Order: sequence, then structure tokens, then C-alpha cells
Amino acid sequence: MLAPYAVGLVALVLLPAAATLVLAFADYDLVQPPQWTGTENFTELAGDGIFRTALFNSLVFAAVAVPLRLLIALGLALLLHRRARGVGTARTAAALPAAVPEVAYGLLWLWLFNPLYGPINQLLRVGGENGLTALGRTPPQWLTDPTDARAAIIIMSLFTVGESFLVLLAARLVLPPEVYELAAVEDATGWDVFRRITLPLIAPVLGLLLVRDTILSFQVSFVPALVVTDGGPPPYATTYLSLFVYRNAFEYLRYGYASAATMVMLVLTVAAVILQWRLLRRWR
Repeated sequence: MLAPYAVGLVALVLLPAAATLVLAFADYDLVQPPQWTGTENFTELAGDGIFRTALFNSLVFAAVAVPLRLLIALGLALLLHRRARGVGTARTAAALPAAVPEVAYGLLWLWLFNPLYGPINQLLRVGGENGLTALGRTPPQWLTDPTDARAAIIIMSLFTVGESFLVLLAARLVLPPEVYELAAVEDATGWDVFRRITLPLIAPVLGLLLVRDTILSFQVSFVPALVVTDGGPPPYATTYLSLFVYRNAFEYLRYGYASAATMVMLVLTVAAVILQWRLLRRWR
């Protein structure tokens, strides 16, 4: 019964990973046979300013987006775990963005973030004069300002927490009700219940989601950066490691160089997961 999954794992994960590892030490353009170059690709990466910018952008995205995504998913799970009128619709609305195809999702946000006619900036201008906000400031230039563009990619990621929300909702629903009944008898406040009961009991699930989202953070920024900002505005404000790998492999046909960048991304992901796992074990 496990054979189909084992075949898929080998064919779709292990073999491509092995091919990527081999190509990382070669020069390959899909036309000529691969030529062994040793560590030349990694040496070039070390001196590549675009790669360093992509690496920095990816680390900032992971450091900001991952905690915010978990906080939002946890807040929604705690808000919608009780039975009430309309709670089913609210749960569906919270999970629905994660089911939208990524390209369609990106095109939707491309319209929302339009600096001149987008609904977001139109809403921010309410109460202001001469195209300014109510605070007298210029609305964010989501697609042309580097800082605003990075914020836009993070904002886009915050609405696709449907999977994390469903996992945390299920984890909250299976917590023992007698513990909360005892807390009510003891006249515990809502903050005390959350801090001393809910959070410790749900912490293992949060830990796993933290590790998972950290791994995915190096991938989920690809489609928004490609569709919405095209890796810009210059100079490479929203070029992440995934977009860097894609362009070098499929636009510049530098498969060896892209494979080396992929291996660096893999090493960073493993290092981040190991660090988080050790911190979580110590905290537990």
C-alpha cells in the first residue's frame, strides 16, 4: 500500500534532488553536455550581488511573514472554534484564499495594489485631500517603492493561512473541555486561560506549523514576486531565492548555477529547521 507513495517520493523528490546536487558542481545549459566545474558555481554565488540581495530578501520575508501567519491562524482558530450562528461561513471564508490558484491570487492583488486606481489606496485616501491620506501622507507605492513592495508580498502571504487555520482549529476542538471548566470554577481570566491552558496544550502543533511555514517561506514568495512585482522595483527589491533560481535556470539556461543556489537554499532551510527544533525542545 505504501508502494505508490514510495515511487512518487523517489521519482519526484529524491532523484531530482540528486540531479540538482550533481549539477551544482557543473556547467549545464540544456544544450551542451554538463561540464564539471567543481566549486566554481558556489564561488561565483559568493560574489554575486543579486544573490546576496535575494538571500537577504528571503530571510527578511521568513522572519516577518512566518510569525505573523501563525499569529493570524491561531487568532482565527481561537475566535471561530465555538459553535455560533454564521461560524461555518466564517471558517470557509478564512480557509478559502488558500484554495485559490496562485497565479489568479497574484493577479487579484496586482489590481488591489495599483497605486493610482487600486481599492486599497482608494480606501486609504478617504478623508484626505489632493490624493493624500487622512494623515496627510502619500499612500504606499506598492509596486514602485522597494520597502512598500516587500510589505506587499508579506501582506499577500497573510491571507493564505487557511491550512494552518484548519490544523489549529482541529487542535483547539480536541482539547479537553474539563480543563476549561475547572478554570471557570477557579474564576480564571481569559488571558490566564490562554497563557496557562490553551497555549501549552497547543504548543506542539504550533511548533510543527512553525517548522513547516519556515520551509515553505522560501517557496511561497515565488509566484507573488513573479506575477505582482516581477522581482522589482529595481534594484531587485522583491527578488527572492526562488525567483533567482527560476530566472537563472529557465530564462538564462544556467542550470548548474541555479542548482548551486538551490543547494544553498536547502542548506539554509535545514539550518533554520534545526535551530527552531532545538529552541522548541528547550522551551518545552
